[in-house]
Amino acid sequence: MANPRAWLAEAIGTYCLVFFGPLAIALAVGNFSKNSAFDIQDLIMISLAHGAAIGLMVYAFGHVSGAHFNPAVTISMLVTKRISIKEAIPYIASQIIGAIVAAASLKAIIPDLGAKVNFGTQPGPSDLLHQSVASGIAVEAILTFFLVTVIFMTAVHKKAPAGMYGLAIGGMIFLIHLVGVPLTGASVNPARTFGPALISGYWTNHLMYWIGPIVGAIIAGLIMNYIFVKKAETEVS
Repeated sequence: MANPRAWLAEAIGTYCLVFFGPLAIALAVGNFSKNSAFDIQDLIMISLAHGAAIGLMVYAFGHVSGAHFNPAVTISMLVTKRISIKEAIPYIASQIIGAIVAAASLKAIIPDLGAKVNFGTQPGPSDLLHQSVASGIAVEAILTFFLVTVIFMTAVHKKAPAGMYGLAIGGMIFLIHLVGVPLTGASVNPARTFGPALISGYWTNHLMYWIGPIVGAIIAGLIMNYIFVKKAETEVS
């Protein structure tokens, strides 16, 4: 059954992430950072912006759409049969539309400052990974694995502490960006990368941010769902 309210919720939540996250990056690079690399203040600002955006949107729209805001998360729900293909397609489309509109908003509001960071498009694997795309994919997969693990174990698991999922998911996003930004830019979300890439025209290493997050999300979803969540559901029933 079509659920336009859920689709709109997914678009708004993804918009929030792709507006505030890249905005924090642009402000850090354009106004605060004196070096070519991020310093710790930049990393904390960027991590807090992404984590708060997701955590707050999870609380705002979790009861409406499940608060995926990420094609990789939706795919993890699809492979574990927690969402149908007919639901997953409009979810992913809504997430991508929200990301595109958010990046376009940044281009309209801060065209010069935003252009310095390609409106938040991830730069690809860093020198720390020896510019290896394979290493970048592995990092994105591992980071997304733990994001989806937290989602399943706090928002899906029947025995999870009530009301903690937004804080836990937002906290995981904070941790992911704190350590992942210097490595790959820490996308863990294909829509998060696609929207800014489309607006900026920066497509370098783009597939890395689809392959890594989707692989990590599928692995985490299957493990958490069939080893932990399903067992709890059986015990409850």
